[in-house]
Order: sequence, then C-alpha cells, then structure tokens
Amino acid sequence: MAEFFGIKGKTFQRQYKNKLSEYYSWEQKPHAEDWIIYPENLSASLSLDEVALSDGELYTVLTSKRAKGRKGSIVAIIKGTQSDFVIAHLLKISRRLRMKVKEITLDMAGSMKRIAKRCFPNAVQVIDRFHVQKLALEALQEIRIKHRWEALEMENKTLEEASEEQILKTEVFENGDSRKQLLARSRYLLYKSREKWTLSQRQRASILFAQYPDLEKAYGLTDGLRKIYNQPITKSVAMTKLAHWFRKVEEAGFTSFSTLRKTIMHHYRDILNYFDKRSTNAAAESFNAKIKNFRVQLRGVKDRSFFLFRLTNLFA
Repeated sequence: MAEFFGIKGKTFQRQYKNKLSEYYSWEQKPHAEDWIIYPENLSASLSLDEVALSDGELYTVLTSKRAKGRKGSIVAIIKGTQSDFVIAHLLKISRRLRMKVKEITLDMAGSMKRIAKRCFPNAVQVIDRFHVQKLALEALQEIRIKHRWEALEMENKTLEEASEEQILKTEVFENGDSRKQLLARSRYLLYKSREKWTLSQRQRASILFAQYPDLEKAYGLTDGLRKIYNQPITKSVAMTKLAHWFRKVEEAGFTSFSTLRKTIMHHYRDILNYFDKRSTNAAAESFNAKIKNFRVQLRGVKDRSFFLFRLTNLFA
C-alpha cells in the first residue's frame, strides 16, 4: 500500500499507527498489555485456552463460540495464566452476563478449571477431547522413543566391537529400514488410525509390531480411546466403555498409560460432559492458530499493545 501511494513503507507504517488507526484513542490502550475485555461478546458457549503472543509470553484467552472465529470472537485476553490475576479481571464483567454462560470448554490445567468455576458458576465444564487424546499419544510415543534409544545404544556397541565386514552386514528389514530407522520413521503412523495408513506405512507397522509387541499393545490402547470418542454414544455408554478401557490399561501394565488413567479419573466428570453435546476446544485452537499466523505476517511482535489493538480490530 505504501508503494501505491509512493511513500516509504516505514513512513506509512508510522502514519498508520499514529494517525489512521486511531490506536492512541483506543480506550483499552492504557492496560492492553495486561488485560483487554469485551463483555458484549460474551455468549452461552465459551472456550478458555492459553496462547503465547511473543517471546513465549503466555496469555489467557477467552473466546465466544457464537462468532465462529470471526469478528466478535474475543471476550478477554489477559496476561499470564495465574488464576487469581485472570479471575480478578474477568470479574469486571457483570455478574448478570457471566451467569448466562452455560458451557465452557477447556483443558485439564487446574488454573483454567478454577477460573471457569469462579467466574462462570452456571457453566458446565467440558474437558477438550483432543487434550485427552494428546496425552494418550504422548504415552505411546514415550514407549517408541525408549525403544529407539535402546536401538541407538545397541548400534553404538556393535560399531565399537564389530569389524568393518560385520558393519557392512548391519540389520536391514524387508522395507529397507534399519532398526533405528524403523523406530524413527514410525512416529507419524502411530498418530493415525489403521484405516488412514498408506501402503508403505502398513508394511512398516507390520514390521514394527512384529519386533515390538508392546508397541502394538500400546497402539491398541490409544486407538481404543480414539474410537470411544468417535462413536455416537451417550454419556452412560461412554462410562461403560471407559471402564473397559481402564481394565485394559491395568492389564497392559504400562506406567505412562497408568498415569493417563489416573489423570482421566481425576477429571472424569468433566471429560464425560463431552458426550452430552460433543463440544470441543477446536474453536479456541483455531483462534490460536490465527493469532500465530497474524504474528508471522507481522514478522514478530515489537509493540505488544499495538499488536493486540490490531488483533481486536479483526476479532473483537
């Protein structure tokens, strides 16, 4: 645009900030770096999440699902994730409006649950399914990574002890992978359900599970949890299916999955609330992606207050 008007880019940027944008008359400018609130955007269904704006600095973001990621999405952006600080500013919204919130989706962080309970007492808390599934996938990947380190150590010992001729005869599977390559290249196929594997991934998975039966068992647990979420079932049926899944976890004996089972038990009621309306935090995650994309377009955030001003012009 600066080129169209025949002026320097930096000059146009400065003029936009100082004059055209009305940034300096923005009513929330004095406290924008610490908190901004738009009570008029409050709706019956909200998402609560955190996002890093710049330099890893976390902000708590409250968004309205009614706006579907467009104008009117931002309800509040508050610096940090400390529950007392966030609560103090969200309580600036009138109690009448806060009591109208019926549902709020969030992750399993204790601070987020406390914020939701204190500020929106009438809202049903729904633990986002993707956070639960992410923990299951991390538990699975932990087992894969453990085997990969063992394979690397075994290869190092072989290289130290073997002759040059023996080194040339290192173990290679029928798909051309060495043992360490097999474990490294299996990372992404373990994230996917069997139906979505390509032909080469099916072959690699077959070799992987033949070599590491415990990985096949762990993959089965992860896939089983995914299927519980994907099935069109009621909350009562989900309770039964989760109970069966818990039993399988106990029988498998994996430490990471046992920890996951305990975590689910501690958040059991809020996780089960998902099966009432199948609400997720996808709207918040999508909004976070838009913030990150906007940040990339600006090549970073130099003036955080001005960045938030431009963000609210688009989404508040």
